[in-house]
Amino acid sequence: MPRLAAGKQRKSAKILFICVGLLGAALIADLLWASSTSSSARSFTYKPAFDWPPPKTSSDSFPLPVSSNHSAKVVADKDKKDEFHGRILSKTFADLPGPELKWEKMSEAPVPRLDGAAIQINDELFVFAGYGTIDLVHSHVDIYNFTSNRWGGRFDMPKEMAHSHLGMVTDGRYIYIVTGQYGPQCRGPTAHTFVLDTKTKKWEDMPPLPVPRYAPATQLWRGRLHVMGGSKEDRYTPGVDHWSIAVKDGKVLEKEWRIEMPIPRGGPHRACIVVDDRLYTIGGQEGDFMAKPNSPIFKCSRRNEVVYSDVYMLDDEMKWKVLPPMPKPDSHIEFAWAVVNNSIVIAGGTTDKHPVTKKMILNNEIFQFQLDTLKWSVVGKLPFRVKTTLVGFWDGWLYFTSGQRDRGVDDPTPKKVIGEMWRTKLRLL
Repeated sequence: MPRLAAGKQRKSAKILFICVGLLGAALIADLLWASSTSSSARSFTYKPAFDWPPPKTSSDSFPLPVSSNHSAKVVADKDKKDEFHGRILSKTFADLPGPELKWEKMSEAPVPRLDGAAIQINDELFVFAGYGTIDLVHSHVDIYNFTSNRWGGRFDMPKEMAHSHLGMVTDGRYIYIVTGQYGPQCRGPTAHTFVLDTKTKKWEDMPPLPVPRYAPATQLWRGRLHVMGGSKEDRYTPGVDHWSIAVKDGKVLEKEWRIEMPIPRGGPHRACIVVDDRLYTIGGQEGDFMAKPNSPIFKCSRRNEVVYSDVYMLDDEMKWKVLPPMPKPDSHIEFAWAVVNNSIVIAGGTTDKHPVTKKMILNNEIFQFQLDTLKWSVVGKLPFRVKTTLVGFWDGWLYFTSGQRDRGVDDPTPKKVIGEMWRTKLRLL
């Protein structure tokens, strides 16, 4: 009996020891979990991609009225809390600081345009095609005269010509038009190419591109029409192909397109500029909306897109050289640029999608790329965020028209397609 009692006591002590051990282990695990949760929450805290210092006040900058001020502001009571990740996100996601400019609203375009095209020749801006709505595309040209500040001179495009996502460039009289999307929604591309004589308003056919493309980078360089990148026939897959063909005074001098050095990174909606015998491509994206499978109207369906800030230059040996990237990723800028005082100026566009909502984010910055120093800066802000702007520069004034603007100061996602024309006096150092 004494041995039995002693055995029961040892058994009870053993059970008590095990319970205490389990309780201690649970307490330690709880402390470790709390520590890791805190650390995880900190790791998800959002910070802007670029932490730039506040801009200096410029004597050449004129502030907009308070009601129109769309500069980036991080205001605590307007910030939106992402409850799932426990982080704070500004509604004005990714805006960069820059001087405010005084904008003047000019005569509105005859029609609103999205994904249209524009070419400036002297004091005239030729504005082509584009969406009016997702179900309506334009098939004509409007002309804005910077001297009279009026619209006029409308004329029709060829019936076979693309309505959006065009490649386009001029030699000062003739405008060369290459490929693009034919029709509304997310319809297929066409390989048709044309040349327009801006003096006679007559169109001529050119040899079709080897395969159709959406929004390829297009420029005239050393007597040849160059067409690069864009999206392939499915509207989504980036193309890296690069073709050229010899042209002069609106005439094509060869029967076939020549294969050139592929562009390092494919995709549509980038700027392509020739300055001082150097060819530059700037920004752009990989991926785009696609037609919904089996949709009889080719209804657009969103797909993942990657917006980038890459800058490339084609050198004398026909090799691509990597240059300093843009201050932030920027796309939908193929006709949003002008050359001013040995600089490339780019207005608006789209940047990386919102990290939580995954919605498209529009830009309102005016970027300057100084060609002598290869440095980027923000030299101003647009009156609102907008993509696919059509830009011109005349007599010291920077103009832009058309595109798709934001939903308001605190919502940088796209909403209304516009035909507004704005201008500001641009003073660059």
